Amino acid sequence: MISPHGEVLVAIINNHRDFAIARDEHWYRIPVSSAHRLLKERWPPSWLAFYQTKVFGPEAYAVNYYGRVSKTRVVRRPELFPNELPTEKSDRQYYQLCLHSLEQLPEPIYSRRLRRIVFIPTTWPKFARAAEINDLYDESPLEDRLWAELKRLDIPAERQWYQKVDQDSYCLDFAVFCRDGPVDIETDGDTWHADRQRIPKDNRRDNALQSKGWHVLRFNGRQVRESLTDYCTPKIADTINTLGGLNDEGLVSRVFYQVPDGMAQQLTLFEDQPDYDLD
Repeated sequence: MISPHGEVLVAIINNHRDFAIARDEHWYRIPVSSAHRLLKERWPPSWLAFYQTKVFGPEAYAVNYYGRVSKTRVVRRPELFPNELPTEKSDRQYYQLCLHSLEQLPEPIYSRRLRRIVFIPTTWPKFARAAEINDLYDESPLEDRLWAELKRLDIPAERQWYQKVDQDSYCLDFAVFCRDGPVDIETDGDTWHADRQRIPKDNRRDNALQSKGWHVLRFNGRQVRESLTDYCTPKIADTINTLGGLNDEGLVSRVFYQVPDGMAQQLTLFEDQPDYDLD
């Protein structure tokens, strides 16, 4: 891949017809209303990448293809599908994103938990380096810093996890799944603390999640910046241990324990011994 400038939009593609259009006709559509509501200032993208869903078999739940956007225009549905019979969608407006071509990534960017993802706006450097879906998210430097440490400790968190509670849907900074219940980890930046009106809303959110079995941990900006390894991640590890260990692909749940120079984790059955880089 070359190293261009510009933002990347990872977008869902969930049927073979839309994939054939992207591959053969080199365009993709997004309803104007969805783009305004979900993407806001991250619009328009310079690059498109496609997250394929279950119907794509061996290529499912991964980003395999991408392309550079040549132009973006607003069109009505009949312009995109002139042979389609009129429906309630016929008056809908779409952004048509035209591509120079569709390229295949050298290695897929997989989702470990086979997530349903619609849009992920990200940067080219993150897209070019991503090994899995969670590497793509570009929400805040605090989240990126915590994510890097969770990866170093091999804690399989899911970023920007949407959780429905009754009629409400909440976006969690990080979701960690344990044997005896999931954990929601939030990074509250300095702007959050300056907005006191958000506190009642977040209390209501936390109470809703906890009523459904979620355990909520909140860390402020100073804690993440200055006490990441001696407060934040030990607190996360303690919570994981209290909840019976990580519930992931291993045959037994994983727990953490303290060693002189930090934390280590109990290995699952048949898991290879880790290599330690002492440089």
